[in-house]
Amino acid sequence: MKTWKVLPALILGLAAGAADAEPVEVSYLTHWSPETVALLESAAARYSEEHPDVTISVRAVPFGDLLTTIRSSAGTSAPTIAGIYDLWLPELVRDGLVAPAPEAVAEDVLAGWPSGIAAAAQVDGTLYGIPNEVNVYALNYNKALFAEAGIDGPPANWEEFLADAEALTDKGAGQQGFGLINSWSAGVVHPFASFLASNGGTLISDGVPALDSPQAGEVFDLYEKLVSNGWSVPAMGTADANTTGPFLDNFVSGKTGMIVMANWWESALKAGMGDAFENVGTAPIPVGPSGEVSSSISYTWQTVVSASASPEEQAAAWDFLAWLNGEGTGEGGGSAMSDILMSMGILPSRSSDVAANEDVLGRDFLAGYVSVLENAKAFPIVLGGQEFTEALQQTLESLEYGQISADEAQAAAQADAVSILERAAR
Repeated sequence: MKTWKVLPALILGLAAGAADAEPVEVSYLTHWSPETVALLESAAARYSEEHPDVTISVRAVPFGDLLTTIRSSAGTSAPTIAGIYDLWLPELVRDGLVAPAPEAVAEDVLAGWPSGIAAAAQVDGTLYGIPNEVNVYALNYNKALFAEAGIDGPPANWEEFLADAEALTDKGAGQQGFGLINSWSAGVVHPFASFLASNGGTLISDGVPALDSPQAGEVFDLYEKLVSNGWSVPAMGTADANTTGPFLDNFVSGKTGMIVMANWWESALKAGMGDAFENVGTAPIPVGPSGEVSSSISYTWQTVVSASASPEEQAAAWDFLAWLNGEGTGEGGGSAMSDILMSMGILPSRSSDVAANEDVLGRDFLAGYVSVLENAKAFPIVLGGQEFTEALQQTLESLEYGQISADEAQAAAQADAVSILERAAR
């Protein structure tokens, strides 16, 4: 049996085999696929072997329904544990839906995770979740199309990027140089924010929207140039949170030369491309004219515990999560959670998990993402963040479809952001 790092107080009252333990049922809500849910259920079964009085059930809903399900089931019917996108945390805390982590759990997270990732699980200095996956963005490109177009390697700056986008575009063959995504808020906003970070800008600075900056203006101009020249075709970019749709299909089929996307979609590419997956290259996002180094937006997922669960259920939930994310509970020396994440091509966020999976993380596709972690900037976690994201999505899509100019998009985006964040802070 593998050993795992025991928290300073199995204080949570659930030492394996405790004779006086009362039966406890813990429910876990996620958005993962059936295959991944099966891995989580297997890990939960291993935990229950050591803690026979704790029963853990797993339920999955589509990503688009996850936040609504958490909110609508608040109270006694709420899932004990839920996997959440970090942007949702401030609102869930404000509304009293999630419980603060026990001191021992908080200490473990603050010691075992990079500070920026741990910060995304905190509100006003209190930790509410255990981070699991971290996602960053990189340029994905089709090496076969690059070779056909006579391009030696991925672009390092925007001048090269635009030249490559033009060279890779073949309107007669229905081929676009660069794929802009639409119809999914995070999928639209995160690549934009990554281009902005690589141009020396930021979405929000010290709590104040910064979409009126010159750096942001250059990104809006970049998008307008891609679309107006026909190097990016909006109709080819529709997608949902699982990337299902033309955005994925056109890259898989060789109709899109480049895209900016997160590391987690490796599994979708492999499934769609088969042997042709070897043609996919990854590289840092090109540096903009006002930038100095390539950067990327990062965001995390974390698991939280319902504030409406009974004290016994909360204790069992935190103990299970501490075990699930604990050193040595997995098959490769990392945590059981890291095994689950790595099965999806997702980067684990615990430092010891990254070290335990060093060999796998160094392979071609993921290596391109690991290389951008150092300069990645966390997507701002603020009250109103989800509404802010959705508003920026709508503005960017209007720009992509030629309904507004780059200048109009920038002005609208800044005005919307100021209004949303001021209203959320009241």
